[in-house]
Amino acid sequence: MSDKLKLHGFNNLTKSLSFNIYDICYAKSEKAKQEYIAYIDEQYNAERLTQILTDVVEIIGAHILNVSRQDYDPHGASVTMLIAEHEVPPPAGSDEESPGPLPDTIVAHLDKSHVTVHTYPESHPDNGISTFRADIDVSTCGLISPLKALNYLIHSFDSDIVTVDYRVRGFTRHEDGTKLYIDHDINSIQNYLSEDTQEAYQMIDVNVYQENLFHTKMILKEFNLDNYLFAENPSNLSAEECKDIQDRLQKEMLEIFYSRNMP
Repeated sequence: MSDKLKLHGFNNLTKSLSFNIYDICYAKSEKAKQEYIAYIDEQYNAERLTQILTDVVEIIGAHILNVSRQDYDPHGASVTMLIAEHEVPPPAGSDEESPGPLPDTIVAHLDKSHVTVHTYPESHPDNGISTFRADIDVSTCGLISPLKALNYLIHSFDSDIVTVDYRVRGFTRHEDGTKLYIDHDINSIQNYLSEDTQEAYQMIDVNVYQENLFHTKMILKEFNLDNYLFAENPSNLSAEECKDIQDRLQKEMLEIFYSRNMP
């Protein structure tokens, strides 16, 4: 599919990227839990999320038709944007299986439909673990894949665990009438991630190529307890306490990564 496809009419393929990030921390006291959730609500409020999605829309070369956003009580936020494609072709190379831009280098273009984000801060009732989740969906119709926005999105959040689903649906037609169920080469979502991201995360693929379904799970390789303590000075903790907290944090991360509870 490296040669330019000649289609009959408009490209009707729908390409959907679902992206989930998880940020884990340890907040010991009830006060610390509430402060963590308040911090997350401020850091990722509807206004900040709107800016992130606006940048995504710029990356995908689209035009915002409508924005709906809401901060929730007691916590969480949502933003939905309806978008339409620009009437210009994407630049050369934008359909290649390669990483998209970082936050300070927005240059790529995609096509249209909608982008959404929802946030879910929560805390374990009794063991001090707090987990923040953000769900982001980018759906486009047309020439190329929303995977070009993935690199930017990962760098816009503090992500301990990331799960990514990509699916191409529907069909378009070659000019000779033959149905095309995908219009670009893809072997792995990992090929759309920058080198520093690939080095930072352990990754697993679960792909169903014949159905144009692609799934990648990511979990940080390195673990530094200092990065996970909220309102807690590690120098005030004993070695035994540090070990216990680390074990609980890593268990939480592995349960999310493997999508199952562990004894």
